[in-house]
Amino acid sequence: MSKEHVVRNYIAGQWRTAEAQGFLDVENPATGEVIARTPRSTTTEVDRAVAAARQAFPAWAHMSVARRVSWLFRWREILMKNEEKISRILVEEMGKSLSDARAEMKRVYQNLETACAAPMLQQGSKLVDCAGDIDGEEMHEPIGVFAAITPFNFPAMAPFWFIPYALATGNTLVVKPSERVPLTLEAITEFLHELELPPGVYNVLNGDKDASIALVNHPDVKGVSFVGKTDTCRIIASRCAELGKRCQAMGSAKNHLVVMPDYKQIDELIRNMSTSCYGCAGQRCMASSVIVAIGDAMYERISATFVADSRKYRVDNPLNPDVLEESLVIGPVISAQSQAFIHSMIEIGVREGATLALDGRGIRVPGCEKGHFIGPTVFTNVRPGMRIHQTELFGPVVCIMKAGSLDEAINIINNHPYSNACSIYTQNGYEARKFKLNVETGMVGINVGIPAPVPFLPFGGMKSSMLCDIKMQSRSAFQFYTHNKVIVERYWPTE
Repeated sequence: MSKEHVVRNYIAGQWRTAEAQGFLDVENPATGEVIARTPRSTTTEVDRAVAAARQAFPAWAHMSVARRVSWLFRWREILMKNEEKISRILVEEMGKSLSDARAEMKRVYQNLETACAAPMLQQGSKLVDCAGDIDGEEMHEPIGVFAAITPFNFPAMAPFWFIPYALATGNTLVVKPSERVPLTLEAITEFLHELELPPGVYNVLNGDKDASIALVNHPDVKGVSFVGKTDTCRIIASRCAELGKRCQAMGSAKNHLVVMPDYKQIDELIRNMSTSCYGCAGQRCMASSVIVAIGDAMYERISATFVADSRKYRVDNPLNPDVLEESLVIGPVISAQSQAFIHSMIEIGVREGATLALDGRGIRVPGCEKGHFIGPTVFTNVRPGMRIHQTELFGPVVCIMKAGSLDEAINIINNHPYSNACSIYTQNGYEARKFKLNVETGMVGINVGIPAPVPFLPFGGMKSSMLCDIKMQSRSAFQFYTHNKVIVERYWPTE
């Protein structure tokens, strides 16, 4: 790509040069180089995309489910054949390591595969003789046009939390990718275009928050799926409720890892935790950013070994040939603004009295002087209520805390406003059971650093991490994208 490349919209089965009210730079965060431009699509473009989806809906909804999922099967095959090309585009515009990008693509395929189970997962049920000579039936029907507004940190996977399920169930869709990372979905859509999906079933609209607002407010959009900051989730969820729309709104996170005194495999433990904390430079909703060690001895051991292991990570341009296949590589954060925010929060942590055991600021990567790099950063002596503990930083910054008991650790987690995920490391079944039954998070891991469910299971948090009722993926997605219609019927014999 080059800065002359202007991203286009995909509407009604055709690539369109957007009617725009200006453009935004798409930046390689490792180099600071502008690699493309995103159009700030106007409300006229929003209307075109939604109108195309609305026009396509009746025929798509009444097409057999087997035919609908056949496109998803074919899309999966062509994406798998082009995984490396897409992964490198993803790395260039987002900054994560190539190994992380490849892993992200695997989740794209898994979501497509799960959605292809629509002939079974969209089935209804029937109760014969629910009353005298009366039968009752439940059917799951598509609803109409949906919008998906997706974040920058997973340019491939996040859209596929929604796309395959919306299409498999017979709905039509308008996707608005993050204006920071439009190139990955553009490449993915190019491959779908080759398959000649019926025009208007799937549309891509590029733009900023104005386009998102227009989609949420559009009278022909029946539901919205969104992933982003909790403050934005509240706005979208409130507006959807006001307008009577369906809404998925997945928000911020601050995930905790609890280490019990009985856990013995410390080397394995540390690497598992550091992978959870530093993958994607900490820019993922499932990244762990708080470690809670139980007892003085475990706290001292974890603090020392985790800091030592953190020093082993290399901060670099992920497309540098020297590190391309390395696993212990941390790329840049997404923008100068994000970098400045994380720097400011590190200063706040120091002022609050936490110990800055490892400072990742001031790193310079040769040839990437304009990149937005932050190295592994570790705070010890962190107390509940400190801003660095309460705030989602979305970077490679880790807080290490001490608790006197499992109950105290559970209270630390449950008193936090964000309740996306957490994990415990222990070989004690009683304590593991107590933990999973008492923590108030949507996803729980036991001896797993990243308790992200595979697409066969629902994905989503609790409290301020999820401002909606229905989670993503699996049967939950089929529930979100369909109406449950109940039929009660009775017949009499004819003469």
